[in-house]
Amino acid sequence: MLTALTHPVQTTLVAATAFQGPSIDEFFPPALLLKGTPFEVNRVTLIRLAATLALCLIFGLGTRRLKLIPTRFQSLIEMGLDLVRVNIAQEILGKKDGSRFLALLTTIFFVVLFFNLTSVIPGFQLAGTSVIGVPLILAAVSYLAFIYAGLRNNAIGFTRNSLFPPGVPWPLYIIVTPIEIVSTFILRPVTLVLRLLMNMIVGHLLLVLFFSGTTFLFLEGPGLLKILGVGTFVFGFAFTLMEILVGVLQAYIFCLLTAVYIQLAVADDH
Repeated sequence: MLTALTHPVQTTLVAATAFQGPSIDEFFPPALLLKGTPFEVNRVTLIRLAATLALCLIFGLGTRRLKLIPTRFQSLIEMGLDLVRVNIAQEILGKKDGSRFLALLTTIFFVVLFFNLTSVIPGFQLAGTSVIGVPLILAAVSYLAFIYAGLRNNAIGFTRNSLFPPGVPWPLYIIVTPIEIVSTFILRPVTLVLRLLMNMIVGHLLLVLFFSGTTFLFLEGPGLLKILGVGTFVFGFAFTLMEILVGVLQAYIFCLLTAVYIQLAVADDH
């Protein structure tokens, strides 16, 4: 009698232990080409190349034959460009400085966007920004643009106000200056990297967890446990929509913060 009662529980435990969830190893796939060289190509590299090619094709085709009365495709391209030009560049930097840095901000926004959205494309299912290389390069570009803008606008004022904020009593600079150095020149690029990277890593792990759980429950789940697969599928679909939203928001935030940092560097009080 006791054996009969415990058998379903044992079966469920065995099935649960057979399920293998996602791991961090998925972000470090084996090499496909040129293994052991600086030009090693793996799945993440191919995803990045595909996203870059798609970005070039879409904007190349969308801007090749511009019309006074735009087509739907041209209108979509113009809406994306206006989002960066009006809502970020001109809104934060003004028309003059916005025009100067528009190409940089537009490139950052669409590179992050396209690389993020590969996380929900069947066959890819991994964001090109979920491995630190791309977020690190983009943060470095953003940081160098901030430094360049400040030095070119007013090198002395930029350096002085970055290290010695105005309005602070001189004795307090012993405390304030080290804090400003860390927050301005270290934490800004680090937070840009980590914000983008962690969001895309967590999003991928959640999607893999829900959809692999759905497959496992439907194919391997014992008895009524299969019904739980419907729930995991619903959650997986909901998190797919959330991943798209997060991908767009992260592109917008990364570009917006880059513009804010540049604006702080070229502010009149420098």
